[in-house]
Amino acid sequence: MPIYLLFTWLYPKIAWVLSFSNQKAGLWLEGRKGLFEQLETAFANNSQPVLWMHCASLGEFEQGLPVLENIRSHYPGYRILLTFFSPSGYEIRKNYKGVDDVFYLPMDSFSNAKRFFNIVNPSLILFVKYEYWYFYLSQAKQRNIPLLLISGIFRKSQPFFTWYGGFHRKILSMFSYLFVQNAESADLLKSIGLQGQVVISGDTRFDRVINITQRFEPIDLIEKFCNNQPTIVAGSTWTDDDEELDHFANTHPAIKCIIAPHDIDKERLDECLVLYKHSILFSDYAKNDTEGKNIPADINVLIIDNMGMLSKLYHYATVCYIGGGFGDDGIHNVLEAAVYGKPVVFGPVYDKYIEADELIDYGGAFSIEDALELETLLQELLDEAETYQIAAEASAQYVKDKAGATQKVMNYIQENRLLIN
Repeated sequence: MPIYLLFTWLYPKIAWVLSFSNQKAGLWLEGRKGLFEQLETAFANNSQPVLWMHCASLGEFEQGLPVLENIRSHYPGYRILLTFFSPSGYEIRKNYKGVDDVFYLPMDSFSNAKRFFNIVNPSLILFVKYEYWYFYLSQAKQRNIPLLLISGIFRKSQPFFTWYGGFHRKILSMFSYLFVQNAESADLLKSIGLQGQVVISGDTRFDRVINITQRFEPIDLIEKFCNNQPTIVAGSTWTDDDEELDHFANTHPAIKCIIAPHDIDKERLDECLVLYKHSILFSDYAKNDTEGKNIPADINVLIIDNMGMLSKLYHYATVCYIGGGFGDDGIHNVLEAAVYGKPVVFGPVYDKYIEADELIDYGGAFSIEDALELETLLQELLDEAETYQIAAEASAQYVKDKAGATQKVMNYIQENRLLIN
């Protein structure tokens, strides 16, 4: 507990120091100014029961969204509060119309958690994947409010399963029920005495990506750019990824490439324009199209300089490349690509992502170590129809086989009458 208290005390102070040079830290601080006053105003005259879902960031929001949409559909009388810890989620989804309220989560402390619960008074709480805030979870436990973890995943190296992890184990015991992604997570939780409140549900992200494909709407400009030619779509790329991809793109002018960098600040976009010799920004491409201007004939690379298109872009791919695999944190979301039934390629760092391992086992994904291996693989997938078809069908089958986690969560909520119509 003392270390946790020190962490929660230091975190805002470190964010303040970083805010002078880091935009994200600045947004984190700015977004919490007057937060309780805003909450009090929003909930002052509320007469509806409240469902509260908390997500660390944007990825967890996407993961929890299938459950959120199901609850909105089946229990329209509930007021839904969505909170984020990170600006990466809040700033993108602060105007999301599928819920009633979107706020930052105040920093965890006894007084903040108590005040938050007094204002919001939730009837059911959903935490997505992780974020274990002691005082918030304690308040839920003390007030006997059902608290569920959705799509949780655990590894043996986490503090919960160590000799010094007593405090962390206490945090987990505050959950009413834990829906986990795999058997390994369930076994780890059972090893610390939580077997009575754990079920293997799978990952709700599979349901999310399936929902995205079912609602797919064509992007005319992307179709025009691809022009029915073989296309590589590279999503959430970092510099290391682009340095592995650029030679292939530069030496294969007949193959179209769509590059969606993870960061889209000017410096990063300029870097992509230098690496890819025959490239154009999407915004410039769109402007030229509006003005009736043709782009140079040698342009074969389109660099996406906006947020929100990536999940649709994979639809246009012949082969999908997922960025992040050459950095310490590992790859980004492979499911957004696999759901379209496309072969998926990524770098060597993916050990924290079970879906990447499983997709390789299915035969739908491939990990490469360097540019030479990448080029050999891409050429094989593009040239050999049978190899391509096997990988494509494996990707689609993998996602199909893993769907259904959302319904398991909803069944539990309905069977235990955690929400009432």
